[in-house]
Amino acid sequence: MSESLVHHAEFRRLWTGDALGQFGAQLTGLALPVYAVQELAANEWQMGMLTAAETAAFLVIGLPAGAWVDRMRKRRVLVTSDLVRAGVLAVVVSAAVSGHASVPMLIVAGLVISVASVFFDVAHQSYVPGLVGLEHIVEGNSKLQATQSVAAVAAPAVGGLLLKVITAPALIGVNVLTYLASSFAVWRIRHVEAPPHPSTHRPLRTEIGEGLSFVVHQPILRRIVATTGLANFANAMSNAVLVIYALRVLDLGTGAWGTVVSASAIGGLVGAVGAGRLAERVGEARLVPLSMLAAVPATALTPLAWVLPFPPALVLIVGGATFSFTVVLYNVAQVSFRQRVCPPALLGRMNASVRFIVWGTMPIGGLLGGWLGTHLGVQATLWIAVAVTAVSALPVLISPLLRMRDLPTAPAVATDAVRNP
Repeated sequence: MSESLVHHAEFRRLWTGDALGQFGAQLTGLALPVYAVQELAANEWQMGMLTAAETAAFLVIGLPAGAWVDRMRKRRVLVTSDLVRAGVLAVVVSAAVSGHASVPMLIVAGLVISVASVFFDVAHQSYVPGLVGLEHIVEGNSKLQATQSVAAVAAPAVGGLLLKVITAPALIGVNVLTYLASSFAVWRIRHVEAPPHPSTHRPLRTEIGEGLSFVVHQPILRRIVATTGLANFANAMSNAVLVIYALRVLDLGTGAWGTVVSASAIGGLVGAVGAGRLAERVGEARLVPLSMLAAVPATALTPLAWVLPFPPALVLIVGGATFSFTVVLYNVAQVSFRQRVCPPALLGRMNASVRFIVWGTMPIGGLLGGWLGTHLGVQATLWIAVAVTAVSALPVLISPLLRMRDLPTAPAVATDAVRNP
């Protein structure tokens, strides 16, 4: 039996950096929209634009980023991305303290951070297999998902309490420090990569096409990407109006909202811890459609919080925890599948192609959510998002996945896909 990644020094450094970055990002994810709604009086359309800005780069530069990352040392990409995000947030904090902050400034900051996040996320997912080996990628992804879930539980709880005594910009300032610490932890990794020699580089269009073609020609991956893209579209629609719904419609305070976000994330933590066992019992392949099916009623509890005869915060927690649980199960299964089935030289481009599709829908969803919130109202927007979530489950539900137990691995599937570039 192979040794746990807990004893893998290089993975521990990546894990530490990821934990620091995730904790700080969760604090900012709580503080930034609260600051925009409460202090800068952002409306539904502005919140939709802010939501769109945070993921816009995945749509604009998502595809070439993969080809660029495949040509770079991924550790360097991770460190640089952390430093850029720290710098941008430092500017936001300075502007807020000096009284020069505005919603348009937050939108511009979100755009720059999204560019850095494109490179970080593509490099991060492409770095894990080479760092730990293919036999450890499920364990590695589970640990990283667990870290994200712990941060999602702890950070909003701490942040909700801190927002009662400090300002939102001060809370964002904590993220500046965590990004700096994260970059230092990753910089300490001594794993040596061997990027392709410049003489082997081909036209960018050709390399992008290979990554996109791999995704399109892999039948199971194609269905997973369709489901993920539609689900993210729906989630962005909901997120565009969610803070307004919580703070203005349900009249929750910032402390209560922090508690809701924190308690909801407990489901993700449970999912990360139990993903391996559930995959063994149910089957990794079946876990993908079943987790998406369970996500649909979970999302419906958000708009139902207004009408059910229970405390709205409790309904939001139950729905959020269930949704987080299903999302983590889904992600552990499908990300591990992607990393196993793809040839190493194509990982960056494959991950970028997937991100381009599944995250590229989010800025569009955010803008649509802001527009619908302005013209139809917040609650109607949330119900439309629930309907889109239900539709998003269809590609994996109406597929061979429910009849399968294990997902395929390379080389058989990957070779076939690469022969059709």
